[in-house]
Amino acid sequence: MKPVTIIQALGDNFIFLCEYENDRVFVVDPGSSAPVLDVIQKRGLKLTEILLTHHHWDHTGGVAELKHKTDCQVIGSDRQRMPGIDFIANDGEVLTIGNTDVQVIATPGHTRTSVCYYAQPSNNNESGILWTGDTLFTGGCGRILECDAKAMWQSLQKLASLPANTLVYCGHDYAVENYEFALGIQPDNQAVVQRLRELRGAQSQGRQTVPSTMLQERATNPFLRADTAELRSALGMVGAAAADVFAELRRRKDFF
Repeated sequence: MKPVTIIQALGDNFIFLCEYENDRVFVVDPGSSAPVLDVIQKRGLKLTEILLTHHHWDHTGGVAELKHKTDCQVIGSDRQRMPGIDFIANDGEVLTIGNTDVQVIATPGHTRTSVCYYAQPSNNNESGILWTGDTLFTGGCGRILECDAKAMWQSLQKLASLPANTLVYCGHDYAVENYEFALGIQPDNQAVVQRLRELRGAQSQGRQTVPSTMLQERATNPFLRADTAELRSALGMVGAAAADVFAELRRRKDFF
């Protein structure tokens, strides 16, 4: 698969355009149709599939027009709350899109039916690609809206188990804010200090803050590190269960 095209829309949303073979593409979470149509028309591409991570309007708002204008197929996990779905994305299923295998990973937490998509590498020289919607962000995670903290923690652990070189493409550009929060929790964490410096530099130069890698997220994202002694100590929760530490982190971030 060719490098992912990042389209910024609706302020801080990311839409991802993924070219896989013979000028055919799929799109992940098109919250708006206009920027997607602009790219595919300028580049002479054929939109064949839309992958949806969850039902919120800022991830699905462009689906109806894109489907009408391109006759593409829509794949998502929630037929009742996602418009125009043709195929249901079931946990563990592997979608074959051209020469690309994409695994569906159920990640309840932000919503009950949230899923992520993992494009498996075709050889040892490639990195897998993970589209996380509003489950995992660069340096953060989504708000818990329809489940409990334990469910979200378990979902994040599924993602954290993917290979270290996995490229992580999240649904929103919250990276700098997330690492400012992380630094407030652990002001002496030099890995977090460095990551925040890198991301501020990227923003100041007009570069995107995605993708990150799973290695970076494991090392610096506090929401993936709720099972560590360092986070427990920083929150004054020595001996607490990881899910409880995670819940406290998420509660603090909600009011950050």
